[in-house]
Amino acid sequence: MVTTSPPSDAPHDAGPAGPGGGLRERKKRATRMALRWAAVRLASERGLDNVTTEEIAAEANVSQRTLFNYFSSKEEVIVGDDPELGRHAASALRARPESEPPLQALKAVFVELSETMTVDGDLWRARMKIIHENPSLYPGLLGSSAGFVRELAGGVAERTGLDPERDAYPSLLVSVVMSAVRTTVQHHLSNGIERPVPELVAEALDQVMAGLPQPR
Repeated sequence: MVTTSPPSDAPHDAGPAGPGGGLRERKKRATRMALRWAAVRLASERGLDNVTTEEIAAEANVSQRTLFNYFSSKEEVIVGDDPELGRHAASALRARPESEPPLQALKAVFVELSETMTVDGDLWRARMKIIHENPSLYPGLLGSSAGFVRELAGGVAERTGLDPERDAYPSLLVSVVMSAVRTTVQHHLSNGIERPVPELVAEALDQVMAGLPQPR
């Protein structure tokens, strides 16, 4: 059994641009993270099939109706992304120096974003264990990232002067970076690697920028 417990302070669910927004947005992020903690905790203890949305809502001290305002199912509570995350990441990308190549700018954004995985390490490890034990969640995990890809691809398109509707490069670049980051994080969580996640993410993206040469 995996036991998880939320941090004592406000939940961490902001993108690389920081918490941002007003009180309403901060409360929405806090509710979303509370629901995710509740779902991960219950699924870790009982197995995903033995947990209901009603139980998740009760564990998070909200109504089931509130849960459905944020997520469409218990599976989405586990794998769904924060819709604000893509906007925060895109804003962080636009804030990078214009002289930076797109891949270098994306590296800086994802390294900063990976700091949340360090802060909420217990949650991320438990979440990935649940996904590993329930392969049916993988399509939802990939689908939930579609909006995130669109937001960042729009930022890459602005930096490169490309039309994302006509040129696949912005989406391709973001997808490659996300794949490298996801693989690195999963490897980290699955193997108990002690090095900091941001350091591993930076190293992985350096390898991508170098053309993925074969390690010595």
